[in-house]
Order: sequence, then structure tokens, then C-alpha cells
Amino acid sequence: MSDAVIVSGSGRSVLGEGVTWSARDNAVYWVDILGLGIRRLLLDDGRVTHWTTPERTGWLIERTGGDGFIAGLQSGFHELTLPQDGGTAVVTRIIDPEPDLADNRMNDAAADCHGRIWAGTMPVSCEGETGTFYRLDPDRTLTTVDAPYTIANGPAIAPDGTWLFHTDTALNTIFRFDIRDDGSLGQRVPHIVFDGSAGHPDGMTLDADGCLWVAHWGGSRVTRFDLTGQAMRHIPLPASQITRMAFAGADLDRMFVTSAADGVDHETHAGALFEVDPGCKGLPTLAFGG
Repeated sequence: MSDAVIVSGSGRSVLGEGVTWSARDNAVYWVDILGLGIRRLLLDDGRVTHWTTPERTGWLIERTGGDGFIAGLQSGFHELTLPQDGGTAVVTRIIDPEPDLADNRMNDAAADCHGRIWAGTMPVSCEGETGTFYRLDPDRTLTTVDAPYTIANGPAIAPDGTWLFHTDTALNTIFRFDIRDDGSLGQRVPHIVFDGSAGHPDGMTLDADGCLWVAHWGGSRVTRFDLTGQAMRHIPLPASQITRMAFAGADLDRMFVTSAADGVDHETHAGALFEVDPGCKGLPTLAFGG
């Protein structure tokens, strides 16, 4: 596959995000934050199923301790289950980290090898430094690990859980943090700084070779960087607002990429789900340990 392929039936997301691979279901899931939706692509037959959500939902992460998912909604961390054939997602709140910030929402997250979820919040308006980076442990203890953020994105976490990349898209900077034994973060160290000519850093993931893949919001591409921060490869996409990618398939050698139509409705393929050939393999998707 040399070019981006638009996934048939993927629809047009207002703000597609949170794409994740489920080996359990042999499926790719992604969310439409502003469109209040969740979609699933079954790799067996290409069928796409759609669910609605009661709030803006930024991400889904599978659980090791039960069926369904943990999800990041506008009002915080929730358990989430999906009716088999579509309909409305069923949610049960775990904790709202910011009950005093009604205009904030959760935006992006990832699980680590210890079964913890690392997740950021941001203002709905994308203006003001009211966002925070949190860690939810398997016992459902919530800890603030870094602040402030305007548009928290990522994270991408080392397979052994000793460090992570995270970004504030508004700062055009991807930061590297060491993760201490107690789960706290070390110093926020700039790792890659975008100059704005190719958009802004959005969602991220690591591949099996230790390289970092970054989606370019406003840049119509995903880029593979080596661990020194040098760009190795760009894959162009026929939409400008690229938000996140995930490796998928039995061999983790397929890549699916989300995009957004918000603000660029004139673009024919804005908001589509794309498949590209990454030319490498990804890491297994990790789950929440509770």
C-alpha cells in the first residue's frame, strides 16, 4: 500500500480521535469527540458500527478486569459498554477530576505496562492553560502528574514504563518525561519542537523499533521520528487535520489514522478514517488493569 486508503463506511467525523486496536475484537475503535460518537471497524469483514455517547468522549481503553472499556468523557473517567449492534453507549462514572471546570474535557490517553492510564484534559475552547495531565491507577486512585496544559495530546509510553512522550499542541512541543518508580514524572524536557510549517503535534504512538509516530494537526501527514527526534519518514494524507494513529492487525503491521472535519468542512476527505502502510510493526495495545 503506497498511498492512504479511505476506510469504506468510516463516515465523516467532526473530530475523529482516540483510535485504538482491539485484538480481543479484531477491530479498530475510534471516537468522534464533537460528533458525540464511537465507531468500530471489524477487520474480518470491514463492517463499521456506530454508537452515540452522552458527552464528548476523547478515548477508549480496554480493561483487563472486565468487559468493555474505560473511557474519557467530558466529565471524567467512566466505565463504558457498547450494545452489540450499535445504539447508545452505557457509561458509569468513576471519577471527575475537575468538577470545578465544567468547560474542560478529556482529550487523549494511553495505558502503560503496569495497567495505569495516563490522560490529559483541556479547555473545550482550546484557549487558556486549564488542562492537566493525570494518572489513573488500577485501584482507581487518581493523581495529578503535570500541569498546566492548553491542548494535552499523546501520550506515547515506553514498553517498560520508564518514560513517556506527551505534548501540549498549543506549544508545538513534544516533551519527554522519565517515570519514577512511584509513578511520578521527572522533569518536562523538550524533545521535538515543531516550527508550524507542517502543522502542530497531535496524537502519538511508538513502534516496535522504538521510533515515534506523530500526527500533524494542520499538516496533512503523519511522521516517523527516531528516538533522537530526527524525522525519518512522512506519509501524506488527503486531509489537513490529522489527529492520531494506531497499529492494528494480527501482525500489528497495519496503521489506521483519524482526522477531523471541524473547521475544514470544504475538504472532501476531512474526518475520514485512513489506512496507510507504516513499513514497520507496532506494539501491542495495553489495557487498564482494573
